[in-house]
Amino acid sequence: MKKIPLFFPLLLALLTQAPAATQPPNVIVMLVDDMGIMDTSVPFLTDASGKPHRYPLNDFYRTPNMEKLAARGIRFNQFCAMSVCSPTRISILTGQNAARHRTTNWINPDKDNAGPQGPPEWNWRGLKKTDITLPALLRTKGYRTIHVGKGHFAPREFAESDPIHLGFDVNVGGAAIGQPGSYYGLENFGGKGKRGATHAVPGLAKYHGQDIFLTEALTREAGAHLSAAAAAGQPFFLYFAQYAVHAPFNPDPRFAAPYTDSGKPANAQAFATLIEGMDKSLGDLLALVDSLGVAGNTLVILLGDNGSDAPLGHEHAVACAAPLRGKKGSHYEGGMRVPFLAAWAKPSPDSPIQRQVPIAPGALQTQMAAVYDLFPTLLSLAGVSVPPGHVVDGAPLQTLFTGQPDPARSETFLMHYPHSPHRSNYFTSFREGDWKVVYHYFPSPASGDSHYQLFDLRQDPFEQTNLATSHPGDLRRLMTGLVAALEAQKALYPLDKPGGLPVKPLIP
Repeated sequence: MKKIPLFFPLLLALLTQAPAATQPPNVIVMLVDDMGIMDTSVPFLTDASGKPHRYPLNDFYRTPNMEKLAARGIRFNQFCAMSVCSPTRISILTGQNAARHRTTNWINPDKDNAGPQGPPEWNWRGLKKTDITLPALLRTKGYRTIHVGKGHFAPREFAESDPIHLGFDVNVGGAAIGQPGSYYGLENFGGKGKRGATHAVPGLAKYHGQDIFLTEALTREAGAHLSAAAAAGQPFFLYFAQYAVHAPFNPDPRFAAPYTDSGKPANAQAFATLIEGMDKSLGDLLALVDSLGVAGNTLVILLGDNGSDAPLGHEHAVACAAPLRGKKGSHYEGGMRVPFLAAWAKPSPDSPIQRQVPIAPGALQTQMAAVYDLFPTLLSLAGVSVPPGHVVDGAPLQTLFTGQPDPARSETFLMHYPHSPHRSNYFTSFREGDWKVVYHYFPSPASGDSHYQLFDLRQDPFEQTNLATSHPGDLRRLMTGLVAALEAQKALYPLDKPGGLPVKPLIP
């Protein structure tokens, strides 16, 4: 076990106990589907001096409300998610890495999608009523727990596909589906044909037949439930999982005009309108909590669930997440790096909770963090203990919120995908500081016909040079860490052939 400096247990105890003396903070988590770190006008990447650096994609997208949130709080540029959606969503609710909770692929609503050589014991079943979840624990502290938007926690045949069974008091729109049939109220958010029926967003019948976009309808519903909680004087936890910006890339007509002369293809323009509609949703919620008089006591976190799915180029190229390589589902950083913003909705030096949990305004945090860190962070803010026996892979983020480094944190991130077919198949990646190794269980042209890809992200942040052959010592060190992490989390492995035996990574 890693040794922790003596002062850090004391600091953690103070951070954990501080909110107990004040009113518990309200929390809004806005999880944006398929939004990568470059899908915003907020620059997250830095130049050689460590300052935010704008790239062409930052000038293509329009997210003024994300810019406001970044000015009020902190952004992270090394925030990691799983490369596909359901694993990230379950990690947020449990505090566990996907290798541990074993939902290592997105959940097909209607059939087991392990893949031809995927582990048959993987957790396609998803979350269960008996699982420890973030909303259920917050509810023990009197929180009104509100789910709005995409669920994707369990297949259609199981009750837990409705987030009501996972600790939420309210569910609007959450089901087994991973994407809407349509973003248009005129199409009842389902579209036409069989897929329209199976992928219609539930709980929005009042908007059917209306000329309203899905993002707007969900925002109105979220606002109504926040208003009810505030009127009752009840702290709230809003998990607002936007269906945007996932396909289908239906253009949001409210925001189409600025992109028509961009030179980008029509589907990329539509994707940009989904981004801007999500940003308006954020701005509407910020304005609402301010009007309700609870902004000073409301923590707002915005993040993506996996890398970008912008339709701007090949999945393994420097394209849709440029200058990062790759996109959603790939083994490159463009598939796993996501935007992360945290701020008090209305910064105030007179707020007791803000004095106890300060967030540096306009700051950029470069230390690594990951989606499973939200679980311990929000529980500690609310003064809730983790139940005995529940393993948590994450660590609280409060020190990082100050803009300072946290030397007590692990500088590693494990991403395990023992499945196919997707943009990258049957792989595990492991980061240790600035070094990253990717192990390909079945080498292919996408891996250079090798098991190994090794990158020094400090010198090569855009993953252009594979150092596996030239740095054998570093490769062995990283692979040793990768294997140890998988074994510690009792990971499942792909099979050597359909119905065959598990294949474990090889340390060179």
